[in-house]
Amino acid sequence: MTAGEAGRAPGPEGLVLRPAGRADAARLHEIREAAFAPVFASFRKVLGDELYELAQAGDDRAQGALLDSLLAAADTWEVHVAELDGEIVGFLALRMDRASRVGEIGLNAVDPVHAGRGIGTAMYEWALARMRRAGMRAATVGTGGDPGHAPARRAYEKVGFTVGIPSIWLIRKL
Repeated sequence: MTAGEAGRAPGPEGLVLRPAGRADAARLHEIREAAFAPVFASFRKVLGDELYELAQAGDDRAQGALLDSLLAAADTWEVHVAELDGEIVGFLALRMDRASRVGEIGLNAVDPVHAGRGIGTAMYEWALARMRRAGMRAATVGTGGDPGHAPARRAYEKVGFTVGIPSIWLIRKL
């Protein structure tokens, strides 16, 4: 399947993944904002208001620009939308390094209204199958260790991401 083709995804009946277009941007931003609101709240709770504002809030606010850049970076990243019965319910970015033969799942989200229906799992399985067909030998995904990322970690583990290198980001006020 080429980047321009849509494909039936495993998961809920009627779920299809297709390349994202510029016309999808507004809906993808709605999904991103709704899906990441609990993550950003988790960051604030872990860090406290003052450190959150000093060290994290800017990155969280910049996530919209990141999504725009992924949509524009067709030579590096592919962004695909998940449609369920014609409604966009999720998205994921992926890239494949032909030299290293390592694929990466990047920014992704499922509309919280549709959470728990297997859509995220289906998106990841679809992306991994796409990577295998393209000759990738390994796949990576990054996520947070905070409580807000727990659903994402469970979904990644469900599709086989079980080996990882733990890290911690330390912050202090000066």
